[in-house]
Amino acid sequence: MKYLFMMAFLVCSMFSPLAAQQKQDPWTEKQLMDPALLASRITENKTKNMVVISVGPEAIIKGSVDIGPTREPENLEKLRNYLKDIPKDKEVVIYCGCCPFVKCPNIRPAFNLLQEMGFKNAKLLNLPKNIKADWLDKDYPINE
Repeated sequence: MKYLFMMAFLVCSMFSPLAAQQKQDPWTEKQLMDPALLASRITENKTKNMVVISVGPEAIIKGSVDIGPTREPENLEKLRNYLKDIPKDKEVVIYCGCCPFVKCPNIRPAFNLLQEMGFKNAKLLNLPKNIKADWLDKDYPINE
């Protein structure tokens, strides 16, 4: 009996960090946008019905709007003001890329704000490592 209790405890212990990670991520797998998809849409000039917003240190992606790091309350408010006149059904893609998703202090506050404001097509650019590895090293379009 003691053995079964110990095994149950170990199994629960292994999955609790995973559950904690899922709770702090406000986006779903469907709300992640592949960088190759965004890059092709930019290259093919198919971004008319979307807005791409940098919520990190710099707007590197071609055509993206620079809001600044949304871990800072003034930049989160800047994002709120920017979004107030955008239709709720417009595709809004945010990105940071300063560091891996699990450590990023900017994407969660920004994505939570998108949801709070009722954006139906909110997306997070899937940059799990960083902007360099997941965008720049692939020669995707950048602001010049």
